[in-house]
Amino acid sequence: MAFTLDQFRLDGKVAIVTGAGGRGNSIGAAYAKGLSNAGASVVVADLNGEGAQAVAAEIVAAGGKAVGVAVDVADEASTIAMADAANAAFGGVDILINNAALMVDISYDNFETVSMDAWHKAFAVNLEGALLCSRAVIPSMRARGGGRIVNQTSGGAFPAQGLYGITKLALVGLTTSIAQQFGKDGITCNAIAPGNVTSDAGKMLVPDDSPFIQFLNMTCALRARGAPDELVGTALLLCSEAGAWITGQTIHVDGGWVLRP
Repeated sequence: MAFTLDQFRLDGKVAIVTGAGGRGNSIGAAYAKGLSNAGASVVVADLNGEGAQAVAAEIVAAGGKAVGVAVDVADEASTIAMADAANAAFGGVDILINNAALMVDISYDNFETVSMDAWHKAFAVNLEGALLCSRAVIPSMRARGGGRIVNQTSGGAFPAQGLYGITKLALVGLTTSIAQQFGKDGITCNAIAPGNVTSDAGKMLVPDDSPFIQFLNMTCALRARGAPDELVGTALLLCSEAGAWITGQTIHVDGGWVLRP
């Protein structure tokens, strides 16, 4: 079949985006709105249930279909309830973007001082959360003939430095494992590794006047920072028929910060 732009459309598809109702100008909200603009019905999921409902209301006001649900991705029963909410609202799940993560609120202590409670919490959200959400939706994807899972890793995992980077590098391992195990079910699993993004959370953690941003401005092939919307095109590729032959991959969207063969 010859390629057409219609292969990027998501009409009739149902998507869940976790971490999409938190801090205002967020990557998750950009994903949710972008998938809606491509035709998907969207479940906006976040620990902040009111925030999730607010983003869903924006999508509906713009003519899309969306519901907001509260979810704790580190709690298995909560992720199953999220999948059930998607089934009840839209009849199933075709797409999952595992965007929810601890970043601003993660421990940045060094390995001599980081508490084990902080260590376990980081892995519970950033790694196990993606596993639990994926397990919750895979039965529906399998029943519908396939699906798309996109995990949000980070340029900060290459190489991993500190607890955050380690959790995100571990997520790459989960991505390849899910891709291998469920490929024959028509389910793809890939990861997006953003660079420094001008989301509210990103600017809170790394202000524009940070020495790190000044360093990146000198070393990035293009520019140090991108807007949340600049990640949406890659998500659409990985979530649509246009990317049906892509699985187990990590795609860097970072202005040329991490350059890999």
